[in-house]
Amino acid sequence: MSSLTWAVAAVVTDQAGQVLLCRRSGPGRRWALPGGRPRRDESPLTAAVREIRAETGWAVDLVDLVGLYRLGEPGVPRPPAGRSGAPPDVLVHVFRARVRGDAPAATPIGGCDLRWYPPEGLPEALTPTTRAAVADALAGRSGVLREPRPDPVPPGPRGEPRSAPVDGENAVPR
Repeated sequence: MSSLTWAVAAVVTDQAGQVLLCRRSGPGRRWALPGGRPRRDESPLTAAVREIRAETGWAVDLVDLVGLYRLGEPGVPRPPAGRSGAPPDVLVHVFRARVRGDAPAATPIGGCDLRWYPPEGLPEALTPTTRAAVADALAGRSGVLREPRPDPVPPGPRGEPRSAPVDGENAVPR
């Protein structure tokens, strides 16, 4: 039995409604939400604020919880009740957040290409969880429970992954 990994992320928007995304260095990397893992004995709320500031430099106000998103290995059967699955088995608390101010409050730690995108101009190469969480956040949903499926479509012409739509994909708004 493996242990469940907890993570936090946020759909961060600015005053113009743009969404902040992060892409790790390396070929074929997808755009994702800023976030990370909580420290021992740290709440998801505290961890989200800390991780976003460290990764992006922005101080944020958390608005609410968009939902919980489970990441698991594609094709691996779900674990029995009360047990965690095979690695990776990650449960991500995704929050809706707004930046404070007009500029970052600190220097980011690096390792992440940060860009603001208008909601109608998001990049094709999004992780399935990011695509689902951004769609849920921008639609105003809260309390979503979702297990995004991996993209079934082949990579694009330059090797960048293409994203599949998420409409109707395992979303259970509460």
